[in-house]
Amino acid sequence: MAQGTEATDSAVLVRREGSLGRLTLNRPRALNALSYDMIGDLAAPLSAWQTGGQVDVIVLDGAGERGLCAGGDIRQLAEQLRAGRTEDAARFFVDEYHLDAAIAESRVPVVAFADGITMGGGIGLAGHAAIRIVTERSRLAMPETRIGFTPDVGGSWLLSRAPGRLGEYLALTGESMDAADALHAGFADHLVPSDRLDALREALATRADPTLPELVLLFDETPGPSKLAAARPWIDDAFSAGSVAAIVDRLRARPEPAASVTADALAELSPTALAVTLEAVRRARALPDLRAALAQEYALVMWFAQTQPDLLEGIRAQVIDKDRSPRWRPADAADLPDDLLTSAFGYRPPLPLWEG
Repeated sequence: MAQGTEATDSAVLVRREGSLGRLTLNRPRALNALSYDMIGDLAAPLSAWQTGGQVDVIVLDGAGERGLCAGGDIRQLAEQLRAGRTEDAARFFVDEYHLDAAIAESRVPVVAFADGITMGGGIGLAGHAAIRIVTERSRLAMPETRIGFTPDVGGSWLLSRAPGRLGEYLALTGESMDAADALHAGFADHLVPSDRLDALREALATRADPTLPELVLLFDETPGPSKLAAARPWIDDAFSAGSVAAIVDRLRARPEPAASVTADALAELSPTALAVTLEAVRRARALPDLRAALAQEYALVMWFAQTQPDLLEGIRAQVIDKDRSPRWRPADAADLPDDLLTSAFGYRPPLPLWEG
């Protein structure tokens, strides 16, 4: 029987089921988009369960059948930036990244059910868990460039460790992954059918002898072929080029129809976001750990928020007005300033991410 269940209208449900602690994002009509209050509501029990032996495993899941989490509440972010409330935006990202790091560093293993749509901030929650479950309904992505932004929440860390040049491809295009793709790219560990998640949860709550990995393997299924794996020849060739322009040139020179489609898609995105994102993924490969990647991302995120018009324009075009016709500034990569990357990667945000 569940213990300590919060009111069902809470945006985060916190429960204890036997030796299992359960955190459920509970905004299904908003695809469980992550608000500022939800970050604290997740962080508090996660911290409390680190000591005292109350639970020996934590399950993170989402209410409804559409997804774990569609990302952060970017409408809220747009409102803050338009009102000049930069420190409020900074505080959101600081607390969100602390939560992502806490999940990664949790003494009690976190098992994330990335069932359905899991994007942006949802990747920050699920992507750093000890065991990451996907289902036949899963769609994972870091689609930030589509709003003139850059992957964050530790996304650059995960992307930089994907096989070959899949990191650059997924970061720049924002393309979604199904279960097979997510497993191939290193964003997930196991495929469990959605109709077996309840049974897995119950087994986790009552487990005795099996170790956690052994128990999850009892529910694991072999995925079908990964489309990303099959596309590696043209992806690795094109996305190893030194710049976005060179990537596009290589894509247009490839015989595969998907390569030219990708080149056309990149031409529609913010030149600023693409240039910064490509550099961010490549720099993340040399970083020592997730915390360092989060620090790099935080500075970039606040650089976008405080200095670049494309973020608000992307949110307007894709989320608010939904006209899908953003007017990027600049609209042409040839007009990017020579010191763009120096400016972006040298930026110092208004609040520190880590103390000391």
